[in-house]
Amino acid sequence: MHPILFRVPLPVWTVPLLWVFLIAAGIAFAGAIGLLVGKNRPGAAAAGIAGVALAVLASQFKEQTYTLGPIPIYSYGVMLGLSLVVGWYLTLGLAERDGLPKETMANCYVVTALAAVLGSRVLYILTNLDEFDSFGAMFDIRRGGLVAYGGFLGGFLGSYLFLRSHRLPLLPWADVAVPSLASGLMITRIGCYLFGCDFGRPLGETAPAWLKKLGTFPHWADGTLEHGSGSPAWVQHVKERGLDPTSEASLAVHPTQIYESLVGAGLLALLLLARRRQKFRGEIFLLFTFSYGVCRYLLELLRDDAERGSIPPTLPEHVLLPAGLVVFAVGYTIGFSHVIRDNVARKVTQALSFVPAVALYLALKPETFGASTSLQYSTSQAVALATGLAASIAFAIYYKAALDHPEQAMALNLPESRTVAADEEDEDEDDAPGDGEDEDGTPSEKRGAPTEAGDKPSRARRGSAKDGDRATARERGDAAEAPDTTGEA
Repeated sequence: MHPILFRVPLPVWTVPLLWVFLIAAGIAFAGAIGLLVGKNRPGAAAAGIAGVALAVLASQFKEQTYTLGPIPIYSYGVMLGLSLVVGWYLTLGLAERDGLPKETMANCYVVTALAAVLGSRVLYILTNLDEFDSFGAMFDIRRGGLVAYGGFLGGFLGSYLFLRSHRLPLLPWADVAVPSLASGLMITRIGCYLFGCDFGRPLGETAPAWLKKLGTFPHWADGTLEHGSGSPAWVQHVKERGLDPTSEASLAVHPTQIYESLVGAGLLALLLLARRRQKFRGEIFLLFTFSYGVCRYLLELLRDDAERGSIPPTLPEHVLLPAGLVVFAVGYTIGFSHVIRDNVARKVTQALSFVPAVALYLALKPETFGASTSLQYSTSQAVALATGLAASIAFAIYYKAALDHPEQAMALNLPESRTVAADEEDEDEDDAPGDGEDEDGTPSEKRGAPTEAGDKPSRARRGSAKDGDRATARERGDAAEAPDTTGEA
């Protein structure tokens, strides 16, 4: 376990950060002008905003320089990049299989990925404001600081805005995108494990030796990173749990990074299997939202890293934590349990869904009232509860509608891409003399409707003067008896 996989050897030289950001801002403004000339107003606005942001950053770094040298390749960054590549192929493959426009979905994936990274950073900043002593420090992601739920929410918002601008429905895209979120969890949490962050609570003395070995994080050599000394688990254990500073490793803890990686693999398998029996658009997305919410809530019970944030209310733990499981049990009962068609089996599973809450209450209940420990939900637990319950309610509504109207529930509802262009072409052809009329002005065959393949309607309605003669003869009712004056059979 090490935060740096290797370093790219480069010569050492120093550059002023002010000029770096000013040059980047100038390039962004030039791009905005070019896009504006090309009448791409959304792109010009985005480039202009980026230019302003870079100019603001330049003012924050006007007195600072940056020394370039051997570039460290961080283990987490590699895993994050790998997850994006795997997600790209997985998402676009599923999108093409479902009949979504591949090129548009590819652009949506890029926007979603960027919004997800931004959202994960923003949520980390909001929950750990005390860590940042300057505005510029908020942008130093080399120190870590990304929250998975922030990425999900940011990616959702980015997808919604992009698809809305293209007049495309959100739910079909969400169904093909969430499997990549599961694969992303599976891969990026390996990066967290290599870095040593997002670790769990100390293991008990009776824990298996192999699990203790997996959950032990080393004390890195001084200077491994520009900030701090030692893995996050080692540092926290020295500060808060009395670990000897000369110790070469942290206390043995739950390797919650590995646990969540396995959750990602399980969710990926679940989502791909659920696609085979999907009944409405959005079902896969809602299933992921609820399932990950439950798993993340339980994992948070084992997490021990200090950078998670918390949200009121403050209640005794034997009340607060089981209450969350009750919320998920209610969500399952009103929503996802209805997938089970057998009435008896469904009621049994609904009853069993409340058992974990009761068991956790009994396990945490103190012998005396005064011995109870009060706590708050972590940020991720609060988001998991809110999104999980919302997904359950939405599932109940959509599933009932799908049973009543199955074909409509699975419709993509994509806009007719060429309808407007075809209508404009029709108007031009109607105004042209001799097209669709006989020489004496008699209308020819009725206008053909556009096909799904985009065929021009004019092909179905165009006819020569001879075709017009035949149509006129049929309208008179004497087509069979008309004398052959044209020489055609």
